[in-house]
Amino acid sequence: MLDVMSDKTIALVTGANKGIGFEIAAGLGALGWSVGVGARDGRRGADAVAKLRAAGADAFGVPLDVTDDESVTAAVRLIGERVGRLDVLVNNAGVAGGWPEEPSGLDLATVRRLVETNVIGVIRVTNAMLPLLRASAHPRIVNQSSHVGSLALQTAPGADLGGISGGYAPTKTYLNAVTVQYAKELSGTGILINNACPGYVATDLNGFSGTQTPAQGAAIAIRLATLPDDGPTGQLFDDNGVVPW
Repeated sequence: MLDVMSDKTIALVTGANKGIGFEIAAGLGALGWSVGVGARDGRRGADAVAKLRAAGADAFGVPLDVTDDESVTAAVRLIGERVGRLDVLVNNAGVAGGWPEEPSGLDLATVRRLVETNVIGVIRVTNAMLPLLRASAHPRIVNQSSHVGSLALQTAPGADLGGISGGYAPTKTYLNAVTVQYAKELSGTGILINNACPGYVATDLNGFSGTQTPAQGAAIAIRLATLPDDGPTGQLFDDNGVVPW
């Protein structure tokens, strides 16, 4: 049965039980949207939903492991049965390896784990949610990328992006490239897809060493989630504008 609140804008944020993802969910909830809190850990997801609701947001839990086909299928079913569509998908869930991490010393199991979550997980969730997004009048997809995934920035003279990252950074480069291909495929459909660079945010991915708060890091994803119909697609952005690929 469809939710009576289906006239609201419906968003799903993966990895939304903490950090930047939680703040993205909070920011979209503050706009009056109904926000699905994607979380692999059920208890943490429920705690996040309770916290968001206490702050006045219309939040609902979506058990979701982006690396698991059955979990993603169940998430599609949950949202489909709840409202019959999805207006905004924010692919925020991600994992990091060690840092710095020289390619010559990479553990291949770590590389597979990073690619499975940061790239294949995004593709898996995006493809599964596309039918629900196509049912939206103003569909948007936001992928959480990073400045370290920009080859232009990585190869700029004197560039300092935190040292060598043989595992994590290339997954964001791969994600950037995939997003360009999605933008080509989805051209003319009304689905806008862009990547966000949140900046160096203090989260558990970097041992809370970042210089920005999760709320500050969430700002660019929220902006891309709320683009007008004539907004850009297939680009990489940070708070200052377009970032070169």
